[in-house]
Amino acid sequence: MAEFISSGEQTVNSGSPIILIDSIPCPKGYVIHRNGSGIITLRGLVNNPCGRFARYLIEYSGNIAVPTGQTVGEISVGLAVTGEPEQGTIAKVTPAAVEEFFNVSASRFITVTSGCCVNISLENTSDIPIIADEQFNVVVTRVA
Repeated sequence: MAEFISSGEQTVNSGSPIILIDSIPCPKGYVIHRNGSGIITLRGLVNNPCGRFARYLIEYSGNIAVPTGQTVGEISVGLAVTGEPEQGTIAKVTPAAVEEFFNVSASRFITVTSGCCVNISLENTSDIPIIADEQFNVVVTRVA
């Protein structure tokens, strides 16, 4: 298991990842992250020589809001796999005012083929910038 937290409250542009720091790094090298980056790399390392894939459970939660100076409307955040937003992980909210925070969360299993790597990130999928507060966290658990 590895856990990553946001590096403090931050404004995240549309299509950009939330910047994370290590909270609990992966001791076995299955999950790689550089502090101050929004990208997490999942490695397809398998213990069984006949294994074909590694499977990870990705869970995220945190608070998002519309920043001051933006028009209030629907905002969203979601898990991106190799730069593509992953349907089913996009959490949408519609605040009534700027800087009104909503809690969002989702989870998804990600399969990585043996010998390969997959990059994931938690991305602003809105059309406008959002505020991600210091409560954001991403937990990566290897399950197979």
